[in-house]
Amino acid sequence: MAALQFPYTLFQTRNRMDDYGAKDMRCGDLTEAQLTSHYGLVDVSTRANPYTFTKITPFNQPQSMFYGSRGEGEKITRQQCVAMLFDEFRDLSRLFSVYGPYRHLIEKMITHMQYGNGKPFRDMLLNSALEAHILNDKTENSTLSKIKNALIENIDWVNKYYPEKETDELRKAILSGKLPKFDRFQDNFNGMGITVHDTWATHITLKSLHIDNDRYRAVVNYKMQDHFGLDSDDILKIKFRQFHFFRIWFVLQRYNQFGFKPFMTDMDAIVEIIGDRK
Repeated sequence: MAALQFPYTLFQTRNRMDDYGAKDMRCGDLTEAQLTSHYGLVDVSTRANPYTFTKITPFNQPQSMFYGSRGEGEKITRQQCVAMLFDEFRDLSRLFSVYGPYRHLIEKMITHMQYGNGKPFRDMLLNSALEAHILNDKTENSTLSKIKNALIENIDWVNKYYPEKETDELRKAILSGKLPKFDRFQDNFNGMGITVHDTWATHITLKSLHIDNDRYRAVVNYKMQDHFGLDSDDILKIKFRQFHFFRIWFVLQRYNQFGFKPFMTDMDAIVEIIGDRK
């Protein structure tokens, strides 16, 4: 019976990595008329009007009691308007990123959107967050627990290897579990819910497996990717559209006068499993 050779890809999501054709990766494709009429994005910012390139004051802010009494605000350039919108975007991000080591990630990612021209984003803190999430999930539904149980049940303990013909058992085990997602209660405030939340694509690879004296040591690699971008479904939801934060994000990304590119967020974690036959 053949032994499994390493590294071996245990699992891949249907969504593929580097999918630049996804709906939330579109940019610069909507007009002012579409943004204001279809999406209702009239009141976008409290600092600058992205459609007229004017500063917003109490006299030209639609919800103000002084609205219309002094005419339009001071004219600004497109570059000045963009800078003001991104600064407000960063300031508002602190509502969703209150404490912990990941709280500054969202500001770094907003700045990457401003200057990165769509290049993928990587950060050691993202890798650390993913690793901590995987290791700290002690529930029976965690993919790591599922992999651990499948290894114990299917290792050929006599001959000290994992049979190649049993690889489907590992894949089925992962499918029965819950992939790591930053949708826990604490992620609403620690910065991970707003930077990643759900993920688009996941690859799980068994890097190595050593078996000796009824014990095993396995090294598993999780590669996960999310998109830092919004699609139409996102902004049409009231829970997103009610916040200036998401309105500014959508307009900076999708308005044909701006078209700032969304990007891939890459995360990579290598974790170790140690267990025994019992």
